Amino acid sequence: MVRSAFILVVVLAAYWLTLSGYLYKPVLLIVGTISILVVLGLSWRMKILDAETAPYFHGKAAGYYAWLFVEITKANMSVIKAVLSPDMEISPTTTKVPMKQSTDLGRVTFANSITLTPGTIAVVMGESNILVHALFSEMTNAADFQDMGDRAGWAVSDPMLGRIEKGAS
Repeated sequence: MVRSAFILVVVLAAYWLTLSGYLYKPVLLIVGTISILVVLGLSWRMKILDAETAPYFHGKAAGYYAWLFVEITKANMSVIKAVLSPDMEISPTTTKVPMKQSTDLGRVTFANSITLTPGTIAVVMGESNILVHALFSEMTNAADFQDMGDRAGWAVSDPMLGRIEKGAS
């Protein structure tokens, strides 16, 4: 719990300083510190201060987010090409994508990864699958989603969480 509290404080402080842009204004530093302490206190009181609340510094997750950034960039290029094309040939498609993740964090990470990828959106998340809407039928390749799902499951599997995702390699 102490590790999670520390990570949450560091991430919130970095986020606050990044958004405020002022490091030398005492009033902003005091308000930021109070805000961070309020969030920390509420998280502790709600009993949600654990490894799932603040998984930001998990090494495998950082690798996954780097891989996801590359995938987002590639999908973004496809969408830009289609939008700028004079005939704009799109083929909207929906498909059900199976989920192997066993924890809520793994399932949400997978669904959010789909939604973050330009041209795709997770519409409905069921017990064992996600209904995905894609701008192009080529974006509904089951192998690509399986790769993303396996990587998402692997990224959130952490000994601190006490469980390993199904399908994690």
